[in-house]
Amino acid sequence: MHESSSVTELANILRTDLDRYSPGGKLPSSRALVERHRVSPVTVSRALARLVAEGLVVTRPGSGAYRAEAAGAVPPGDTSWQEVTLSADAAAEVVPRAVDAAGVLVTLAAPPPGVVEFNGGYLHPSLQPERAMADALARAGRRPGAWTRPPTDGLPELREWFARGVGGTTGPADVLVTAGGQAALTTALRALAPPGAPVLVESPTYPGMLAIARAAGLRPVPVPVDAGGVRPELLAAAFRASGARVFVCQPLFQNPTGAVLAADRRPEVLRIAREAGAFVVEDDFARRLVHDDAGTLPEPLAADDRDGVVVHVSSLTKATSPSLRVGMLAARGPVLERLRAIHVVDTFFVPRPLQEAALELVGLPAWNRHLRAVSAELRGRRQAMAAAVRMHLPALALAHIPSGGYHLWLRLPDELDESALVAAALRAGVAVAPGRPYFSAEPPAGHIRLSFAGVAGGAEIAEGVRRLHDACAELSG
Repeated sequence: MHESSSVTELANILRTDLDRYSPGGKLPSSRALVERHRVSPVTVSRALARLVAEGLVVTRPGSGAYRAEAAGAVPPGDTSWQEVTLSADAAAEVVPRAVDAAGVLVTLAAPPPGVVEFNGGYLHPSLQPERAMADALARAGRRPGAWTRPPTDGLPELREWFARGVGGTTGPADVLVTAGGQAALTTALRALAPPGAPVLVESPTYPGMLAIARAAGLRPVPVPVDAGGVRPELLAAAFRASGARVFVCQPLFQNPTGAVLAADRRPEVLRIAREAGAFVVEDDFARRLVHDDAGTLPEPLAADDRDGVVVHVSSLTKATSPSLRVGMLAARGPVLERLRAIHVVDTFFVPRPLQEAALELVGLPAWNRHLRAVSAELRGRRQAMAAAVRMHLPALALAHIPSGGYHLWLRLPDELDESALVAAALRAGVAVAPGRPYFSAEPPAGHIRLSFAGVAGGAEIAEGVRRLHDACAELSG
């Protein structure tokens, strides 16, 4: 059994068993739990740690674990003063900062046990290269100097590897290693736009980027996308109307629509941005999640950029594990120094052992085998989910089936309320991502996003779609 699921199952068992003990009563020893439940000592330790974090168990070094005593009622403090302090931003700024992580937490929060996880944003543990990552981390930790301070821009060899993935004129000197793609986007938006400024975004788009922009006091301005990506004429109009100097886009397998920027639009986007004196932040998050029937992929926009218009962002996280938070920023010209300064102030540097492990991982023969396996598996899952949706959920419009990424984007019929469907789906045992957080302004219709990467396989996809059908039937009845 996978280690994380073993920990969860044991924690659930121990949580139920606590009723057998009076408050302050001693639990069985770790050795006894190992023998009784046929798990490893590490699994027992982690399961107990979860119960300690929940306040259900206390541990006493050298003595063992005990059921926690009932806590006495503690009068709540008065936190009303914080409303005044936090609202000071609104009085001082043109656009108040709004730190709203709800759209991000939808894909990070684990649903209750037994719920099919169609709301995930990462590969299921069975698709992650766990053994290869463990081997890479072990070898990296034994390297001479592996625990010393790394260069602030990142290890030269890792920067070179990332630069090769961008192509064009991008070289290692143009690359900064970051703590994942989210950190790279945060650095880019803070560097390129002052608080109160507008920033153009695709509509719909990734909620995590909208959260970054709003937390920085920026004003997201939507630019609609269709099956060919962002529409150039609307992009040009948005630049003229808003005066924005930044456009954030995902040209490859856009989240959530799955669209790929059409070949004839690519030079237009760069031209329009250059004429507006604006930067294009290219979030190339899904390049390593291509399906094996996709054909030849277009190069990153940065590969065609000679004038330093594009700030390129990518990451290893989506193709590996949510805990391998190693990404990059690439830029050319004076803007690189500003990006570097903000990156250093925010994080100093990405921990060297993590960089060394990433470098080891991408240098292994197992790396390319892993990418090929994920490519084939995602294609099979996409086909299974698309077929199930069309058979069992014909009222939900599936306008585009992507050949990369990890999700499908469905439009709801007008009579089906989005919030009600999300709640009914959870009652039926399937978690889906609501569409509202993907829009920076009023959405044109209700939507949901279904991920096929975070589940165990085809059988779970079929079961999840069946449960979603039941939820729709509940609301229709």
